[in-house]
Amino acid sequence: MKFIIDNIFLIAIVLLSGGALLFPVLTQRGKKASPAEVTLLINRGKAGILDVRAKDKAESRIIDSKHIPLAELGNRMGELDKFKNKTLVVVCDKGTSAFSAARMLEKSGFSDVVVMEGGIDAWKSQNLPLTRS
Repeated sequence: MKFIIDNIFLIAIVLLSGGALLFPVLTQRGKKASPAEVTLLINRGKAGILDVRAKDKAESRIIDSKHIPLAELGNRMGELDKFKNKTLVVVCDKGTSAFSAARMLEKSGFSDVVVMEGGIDAWKSQNLPLTRS
């Protein structure tokens, strides 16, 4: 008990840093798909792709994807109505900010929202096709 009292600040720092490391993992709930799985969905015509990267980062995108930056998604949700009852794959740079977009879409009534793991970086690393904006 004396150890805990003598080192309370050290213990607090350890707990806070551990929590900070776990936070991204805990906030990434929802469906995920690898680039290979997304390719299958696209080829079968069963999914739409939503790119939520900022305008300056979205110079090259997945073919036939819809680009709506995350900051504008709330105001432009109506543009995605045709995907309400279809699978919608959300893509960002590395796969982290897409979870925020996925939560927004699910709250707006989209029935099947999937986040592509690793984002556009994972897509590029597998040499999958991109188009220029």
